[in-house]
Amino acid sequence: MKFINESGADRAIRVVLGIVLLALGWGGVVSGGWGLFLKIIGFLPLLTGLAGFCPAYALFKIRTNQA
Repeated sequence: MKFINESGADRAIRVVLGIVLLALGWGGVVSGGWGLFLKIIGFLPLLTGLAGFCPAYALFKIRTNQA
């Protein structure tokens, strides 16, 4: 059984947001502590968007998909 609790739009937004955050951090646009923060935190929306599963949604019993 698949555990997907994100809609297609939610997933797309997360993937784009993750890529933007990683690009800002790894591309040197933002440096120092904030750059390191973006490098680390950018993986969260990217991975949850690619997987279609958000642990926080599961914890609070939120589903943005119809199935």
